[in-house]
Amino acid sequence: MKRLTKILITGVLTVLTVAACERSDDTPDDVGAEIQGTYTGIISRIESNGVSSDSFTGTTTVTLVGDREIEVHCYGSDLDTTLVLNYYEHQDEVNVCLTGDAFENMYGHRLGAGHAGGMMGDMHDGESEWEHHMEDEHQEGDEHFGGFGMDDHSFGFDFKIMDEGNPYTLRFQGQKQ
Repeated sequence: MKRLTKILITGVLTVLTVAACERSDDTPDDVGAEIQGTYTGIISRIESNGVSSDSFTGTTTVTLVGDREIEVHCYGSDLDTTLVLNYYEHQDEVNVCLTGDAFENMYGHRLGAGHAGGMMGDMHDGESEWEHHMEDEHQEGDEHFGGFGMDDHSFGFDFKIMDEGNPYTLRFQGQKQ
């Protein structure tokens, strides 16, 4: 009986070990792998009064660079810029937010200042990553600039531009290729 129990336990452990080793980083729950890639679309110039005055084709390349962090390179005839963003899951979308000095310059405090248990260590039951980020890091009215539509494999982002004291937005909206 003892021998049969040892064989059974060894067999179960072997199956569990094999199953754990077969899991790859590209499984469907790995949001980073899903959003990484190239998006093509339109970049529209939006004036400060909200009127769109011009548009041109654009491309955005999204690359994973760290834990929940991506590099976004967006380019077209009037835009060529690269920035690093954090990403947060929220239902059928993945929202993005600035990192480092860009976050501090925009919101007036360092990213992570509101987290008691690490970046996601103090999440409440049923709270999405984005809801947690908004609750811990932001105040009412803080502006965000884009994100990913997971159902339609889209990416959109607003780049705030200042030209000789005249603010405008270049808005990228594209589909994953």
